[in-house]
Amino acid sequence: MDADTPISQLPGIGKYYFYKLKGLEIKTVEDLIYHLPFRYDDFAKIEKIQSVTPGQKLSIVGIVWQITNIRARSGKFITRATVADESGTIEVIWFNQPFLTKNIKAGMQISLAGKADLQGSRVILVSPTYEILRRRLGTPGGESNIHPGGALVHTARLVPVYPETEGITSRWLRAKIASVLPEYLRSQKDFIPYEILEKQKFIKLDKALHDIHFPNNFDEVEKATKRLSFDELFLIQLTTILRKQDWQKKRKAPAMKLDKEKISQFVESLPFKLTAAQKKAARQILFDLKKTTPQNRLLEGDVGSGKTVVAAIAAYVAYLNGFDTLLAAPTEILAFQHHQTLTEILSSWAVKIGIWTGSKKSAGNITCGTHALLSTFKQQRPIGLVIVDEQHRFGVAQRAKLFLRHNLRLTPHLLTMTATPIPRTLALTLYGDLDLSILDEMPQGRQKIATFVVPNLKRNNAYKFIEKQVFEGRQAFIITPFIEPSETMITVKAAKVEFGKLKDKFSKNISLGLLHGRLKSKEKEEIISKFRKNKIHILVTTPVVEVGIDIPNATVMMIESAERFGLAQLHQLRGRVGRGKHKSYCLLFTDSRSPGSYKRLKSMEKIYVGAELAEIDLKMRGPGEIFGLKQSGFINLKIANLSDHQMIARAQEEAKRIIEIDPILKSFPILKQKISKLSSAFAQPN
Repeated sequence: MDADTPISQLPGIGKYYFYKLKGLEIKTVEDLIYHLPFRYDDFAKIEKIQSVTPGQKLSIVGIVWQITNIRARSGKFITRATVADESGTIEVIWFNQPFLTKNIKAGMQISLAGKADLQGSRVILVSPTYEILRRRLGTPGGESNIHPGGALVHTARLVPVYPETEGITSRWLRAKIASVLPEYLRSQKDFIPYEILEKQKFIKLDKALHDIHFPNNFDEVEKATKRLSFDELFLIQLTTILRKQDWQKKRKAPAMKLDKEKISQFVESLPFKLTAAQKKAARQILFDLKKTTPQNRLLEGDVGSGKTVVAAIAAYVAYLNGFDTLLAAPTEILAFQHHQTLTEILSSWAVKIGIWTGSKKSAGNITCGTHALLSTFKQQRPIGLVIVDEQHRFGVAQRAKLFLRHNLRLTPHLLTMTATPIPRTLALTLYGDLDLSILDEMPQGRQKIATFVVPNLKRNNAYKFIEKQVFEGRQAFIITPFIEPSETMITVKAAKVEFGKLKDKFSKNISLGLLHGRLKSKEKEEIISKFRKNKIHILVTTPVVEVGIDIPNATVMMIESAERFGLAQLHQLRGRVGRGKHKSYCLLFTDSRSPGSYKRLKSMEKIYVGAELAEIDLKMRGPGEIFGLKQSGFINLKIANLSDHQMIARAQEEAKRIIEIDPILKSFPILKQKISKLSSAFAQPN
């Protein structure tokens, strides 16, 4: 058995568990080993039964005196057991687990871990985890669920708790990991060079992996976490540096000439003045286009900061040099928006703007499209520039396919864009192979949107306010997280239900529209067109409008169940209004009673810089939900904390140093093999 052994080859993994594990992204033995705990229950203290007090988390060890199933009036089973040690007895209760009487028998020595509760005047254990120590008192052998090192797995220790899914519990995962971990560790060699381990004072990989799953104390957890966090960040840094080297050495791009006179005329013809940030970004991008090394640049800027205009300048330069441009967007809505914006900016300069989606296909000098550009688009002229918007929604393999399939002799320049606000440190960590341009100022005339976290008791006032805005000629968005109601999250608003309810909340003269991702392209287009023409006054929608809808007349953004969104996403949704000359508002509603959640939302009232909001979310919620890292093509981070700037700096420093010493990692074969494996994983389509 090695790291790449399919999980299906392990004993006891049939079709059921195979598909359940796949949902947790566990496909190999290594995936299982790196399915890491997110917390630990401290059951290390073994109490005498006589000393157990209500509310206490603890372990006890005793002999089962009796165990039986009782059927309650509801028809459900209650399993009751009496367990004794030398100090006394305690009653133990489990609910809806009648099979326990087949596993646990009177006379067995058992270890139990859980929380003590009070039932009447008696202290009891409710639904504890159990481990059988001996099958019968005085009988040798018969250990069950014992870690190969001799320690218990589920009780009488720090017990790891893992991300779970229906049918896969932490208990199941602990037992399975305990059974494969020793053999896995024997087959692995530490890929971090010994000098780095010494310098950074890290423990070895085998100890880190053992201790993260089965620690004796929290000090071991901390040391294991530091080592494994460094591994993730170090591998990201090394991979991006090597990828950048490969990009620069192996690929040639068309070197474009800059006709300064024509570029100046084009910029001066725009109906607005470029900001200093836009001018700086445009200069950086055009400087890249002059080189034979393909541009690989990330243009980051808040919603409304003017990224599309900067991209249009680059596309115009490509056109002047006889090359076409592709602009890939993750949704049809955004592709159509780009098509409209570029048509307004470039059509008077004889540049033909095409659209290529599932529903519409016409090629141009600049063709805006969706994933359809990957499959059905056939170029007419050489592609000199590829622009990918909201690039984190495209996998690495998909981005590569966009610019490699169209030109065998030359690699097009690549400009990626995102409105997702990412702190600079994080951007450099995740996208270290890209050069970075940031639009950190808003165009003249863009206003701050008055933002309020609104209590539910003022909901009707909010509806009246929206109605007043509509009667003054304005429009509004009402955002819900879901399309349909969720059985598991009944308090979370859903677009279809809200649309039905809201019809009765507003005057009959007010027209409401419903927009969500399951509508056909033609339906979406029709609704957006009506909203743009003010034939729909209030658009009830899911976050499908997060990017790509520009309605200068919209002045109110009302967001239901706002706690379900990250601050970065709320900031992007807020950016859908305030695009015209009228004062605009963002109203945040929440049913959450969590003080932390309320405090997080209140930060939207004071902070209007996306990167600052992203930094707050990074600390409070972690990176995965905020930035969609699973789709970014990088390592799916298991343990590294991307707000730990010190660890990021250590990883960057060591990665740069090792490449300076040995650019092709010839002296580090195990590390090179690890990087090669990761790089091939990145290249797999998402």
